[in-house]
Amino acid sequence: MTRHTAACRLNSPEETADLAASIAGALRPGDCLLLEGVIGAGKTHFCRHLIQSLMDVPEDVPSPTFTLVQTYDVPAGELWHSDLYRLSSLDELEELGLTEAFENAICLVEWPDRLAELTPAHALHLTLSLVPGADDQRDIQFAWSDPKWQPLIERITA
Repeated sequence: MTRHTAACRLNSPEETADLAASIAGALRPGDCLLLEGVIGAGKTHFCRHLIQSLMDVPEDVPSPTFTLVQTYDVPAGELWHSDLYRLSSLDELEELGLTEAFENAICLVEWPDRLAELTPAHALHLTLSLVPGADDQRDIQFAWSDPKWQPLIERITA
């Protein structure tokens, strides 16, 4: 499969939230977003706004740093938000049921490097990075192989 990439700059936390909401509307069960970036790059901020935009009545969306996974029932189906930063082994993924969720839930995964060989091939990778000297700006790089992501990325990066 061919790997595609695209990028854009987000000039504020509000632009990050808007992008998350724009992507959220296109997600269906079985879709997986893998979010990479240093601590403070905006991964959880992005996920929080994506999840809230899918809720009928937005509620608090805590970071799953300590629980590893938070699940939500949204109109589009079940949504799993996971933060694998504290993951100590791949066996924990099996125990959590995350690999099964990749097939039948919308999955948002922070620190996806911990997935190793369990990384879903159909996932959309998002890498957020800080812009030097600009506190509120972030660069976001998209990478994907599955052709289903092409129309979405073309729409949001146009």
